Amino acid sequence: MTGRDPKSLITIARATGEEREAEPLDLGARVRELRKARDWTLEHAANQAGLARSTLSKIENGQMSPTYEALKKLAVGLQISVPQLFTQPQRDQVNGRMTVTKLNEGSAQATATYEHELLAEGLRRKQMLPYRARVRARSMEEFDGWVRHDGEEFMYVLTGVVKLYTEFYEPVEMRRGDSAYYDAAMGHNVVSMSQEDATILWVTSLS
Repeated sequence: MTGRDPKSLITIARATGEEREAEPLDLGARVRELRKARDWTLEHAANQAGLARSTLSKIENGQMSPTYEALKKLAVGLQISVPQLFTQPQRDQVNGRMTVTKLNEGSAQATATYEHELLAEGLRRKQMLPYRARVRARSMEEFDGWVRHDGEEFMYVLTGVVKLYTEFYEPVEMRRGDSAYYDAAMGHNVVSMSQEDATILWVTSLS
């Protein structure tokens, strides 16, 4: 080893015996970043890794250099590989986040024209907003002008028949299994054409 700070540089041994030096990285800051990306408290992350809360706190604050056994526990708890602890993810994105929304357990948001059920409410800082919607509207007259917002949007028809109206295209009738992807800044509205309220899945980008 060199005289460099062990928390800033690590040598990773490959299966072949070859060694390579990873880019300089603060292990404590990296662990804290991974933990916060999952919205985990220090105590929860320590429990997941099978470490004492005080031990994890010292690692994050650079007050101790973890043993390889502790590193393995951290990796297992964070559901990543040991090398990933020392590798910055591309575009600062962290893999491993997940949330499950059971049927009819989403957050309900009703309007005059749609009845939305927000999905994946447990995740913060999402890049997409998924939601299921029951389409109440039966005509364009029920809307107070076009709906428009930033980002792009994906729409998938779950049940029934709908008509997708957009600012720059002719209306399109869509049935179960049909989908559309469009610029959400373009005015758009959806009405139900079937006797029962149609249901659709919407996914809107947040960046």
